[in-house]
Amino acid sequence: MNSRYLYHATAFLVVSIWGSTFVFTKLLLLAGLTPAQIFALRFIIAYLMLLVFCLWRGIRWMADSWKDELLMAGLGISGGSLYFLAENGAMNYTTTTNTSLIVCLCPLFASALISLFYKSQRLNRTQTFGTLMAAAGVVVVVMNGHFVLHLSPKGDALAFVACLCWAVYSLLMIPANARYDTVFITRKVFFYGLLSMIPYFILRPGLNTHLLLGQPALLWTLLFLGCVASTLCFLAWNWAMKKLGAVVVTNYVYFNPVVTILFAWLLLSESITVYFLLGTLLILVGMYLSDRR
Repeated sequence: MNSRYLYHATAFLVVSIWGSTFVFTKLLLLAGLTPAQIFALRFIIAYLMLLVFCLWRGIRWMADSWKDELLMAGLGISGGSLYFLAENGAMNYTTTTNTSLIVCLCPLFASALISLFYKSQRLNRTQTFGTLMAAAGVVVVVMNGHFVLHLSPKGDALAFVACLCWAVYSLLMIPANARYDTVFITRKVFFYGLLSMIPYFILRPGLNTHLLLGQPALLWTLLFLGCVASTLCFLAWNWAMKKLGAVVVTNYVYFNPVVTILFAWLLLSESITVYFLLGTLLILVGMYLSDRR
């Protein structure tokens, strides 16, 4: 029982860190880096860290078969390059509210997708009610009393693509976790995430690393995103998913907007509203119910 609490605490900690990264990413964007460049630099740092660790520990280089290697490539694309490009691209065409709302509802898509392939992962009535309640809580938190959506077909479509990418990533993690250890999988995610970005950088070359020279604060920001938010968080997330299951861990994405608003309240003095408190309560109760067997 204590171990199970540890797995849940790990998933919550990862979501908390991911929910806070918007501030650090914003600093790099304001410095002149593009979303694709930030993603590439983050994953380069993360991959090099894991590469050194794997060389030291003598961890395998390749999967057992070409099919499993394709599985790793699918993880790198769905959870790496395509997800980040779609999410960041959505921000250019639609509102932050729309993007947050759509992307943070990915547990619904993940649960539905996984249940199509794995009967053992299907939710019972209580769990289904719980995840729907948590989803409703996300809507209340994100909308914050202003229940008006400004539709933008292109931007909203990209946000849905990002949402589906994370659902596919959660699905593919089930067979990957059954056959390989967490460090190997995570290193492959970073490798194929970077590899699949090559066509993008052929069309738009350059990483603009010169913008970081002479600015220690920006360099530390990038190192945080690469070392902590990428390396450690992906390792911890994949490990928790291995222990608790893809559906249970993916449901923690519902906490993302809650953590983001709390972070803004602490650092940016933004106000906490009654809608935030109500939505957070719905998410907490929904998460409790969705984890009950």
